[in-house]
Amino acid sequence: GFADPVLVAANDGVGTKVKIAIDSGIHDTVGIDLVAMCVNDLVVQGAEPLFFLDYYATGKLDPQEGAAVVKGIAAGCVDAGCALIGGETAEMPGLYARGDYDLAGFAVGAAERGRLLPRAVAEGDVLFGLPSSGVHSNGFSLVRRIVERTGLAWDAPAPFAPGKTLAQALLVPTKIYVRPLLAALKQTDSIAALAHITGGGFPENIPRVLPKGLGVALDLSSIPAPPVFGWLAREGGVAETEMLRTFNCGIGMVVVVAAARAAEGEKALADAGLAPIRIGEVVEAEGEARVTTRGALKL
Repeated sequence: GFADPVLVAANDGVGTKVKIAIDSGIHDTVGIDLVAMCVNDLVVQGAEPLFFLDYYATGKLDPQEGAAVVKGIAAGCVDAGCALIGGETAEMPGLYARGDYDLAGFAVGAAERGRLLPRAVAEGDVLFGLPSSGVHSNGFSLVRRIVERTGLAWDAPAPFAPGKTLAQALLVPTKIYVRPLLAALKQTDSIAALAHITGGGFPENIPRVLPKGLGVALDLSSIPAPPVFGWLAREGGVAETEMLRTFNCGIGMVVVVAAARAAEGEKALADAGLAPIRIGEVVEAEGEARVTTRGALKL
């Protein structure tokens, strides 16, 4: 279905979020995270995911755990519209403690030549944030330290998510933005860039799509941070600047739309089933600070 395709690739892992899956015995969601972390990095380049491969490494394979993980990977691929064409399972006793495992994923996609993102980003362009499903897959070393500090067990009721255990609430999978963003990109060419908010948060991910000399001004008061982030900030004594650098704080993807066509871009995102929130604009960079803020997070 492509006239002149360019292949695009991405690889990633789930990080220490897998440790919560291991300790809680909930293994069927981290596979979705694995796919999400890879395919979301493809769609920010304007690419449609084609296929995915996984790498599952463990000390000794537990067939039921392995099947649950792969079930999640398959579900993520269905959500992203790509094929799971293979993978590797490695047993490495002595390298991994019994019961431990780690995951890596590799995704390949395609985009029409000349349609790759980012396009020309200019001063005055509007930033829309797309809500996250929770913590996604970054900052879990800090999350685990905060949980340890509270003394809560993984099967204890989550203080910030009624009806769920702490593990269930923290293991909510990373949102896969692929299908709706591809639909929006097909509907309008007003979208200049996409930034996946992963490790490094806002200060490190947004500047990747900005030309030299430009930055962004974020209105933090416009970001509806889910309760989990307020709980982490309070229980961990985490300052707002560190929250912004470590977590997505409720915004999993940032969309840069041309200033003169902001309404058109917002409509395309909404028509695709997303819930865009205007969170800022592109500005002239002030010194080395590429991301400046006003207001405060509602934690």
